[in-house]
Amino acid sequence: MRGRRRSRVMRRVYRCRREELPHPSPTTAGRTVSRGDRMRRSLLPLRRLVHTEAKLKSLGITLPPPGGPKANYNIVCWESPTMLYMSGHLPIELDGTLHTGTLGPGGLTVAQGQSAARWCGLNLIATMQDQLGGDLDRVEKVIKLFGIVSSHVEFKEQHLVLNGCSDLMCDVFGDRGYHARSAIGTNTLPLDAAVEVEAIVKIKA
Repeated sequence: MRGRRRSRVMRRVYRCRREELPHPSPTTAGRTVSRGDRMRRSLLPLRRLVHTEAKLKSLGITLPPPGGPKANYNIVCWESPTMLYMSGHLPIELDGTLHTGTLGPGGLTVAQGQSAARWCGLNLIATMQDQLGGDLDRVEKVIKLFGIVSSHVEFKEQHLVLNGCSDLMCDVFGDRGYHARSAIGTNTLPLDAAVEVEAIVKIKA
């Protein structure tokens, strides 16, 4: 009888100690964590964050509707659950207007090219949002942009044109938007687009 009573007491002590184990986080050092605290912490990852969407709103940005492919290819390709390869996106505005023309003498200016590149970036972000179920906070890193500028042979400032897209990525995503990049010129682009930009993006699983 005495042995069974001692066994019950020891089980009760062990259970109490187990529920008040010190939490390893430095923010809780020196105190115990209740079962309720642990349950609330376990639910935190399930909450959808909206920091990036709030940033878009603060910048006064409205994204265009996500577009589709213009020929026989996919608009994106998932290399893995955490790596997104995005096809070239064109500078299409909210009303469907496409920025067309060629950069250089007698054509578009650098400022106009930068505006077109920015619209390419907005369309890329719209596709990201669509692919991620609306949650742009899952964008972990914009890895690389590859930009193509429709250029006269005399035009040599393709790198400045692509700043329109690069600046947007940094404005929207902060450090997550700072990327590697290539910018080249070509004599023409599909649909007479002024600029085309593709991207590689790392995603939070």
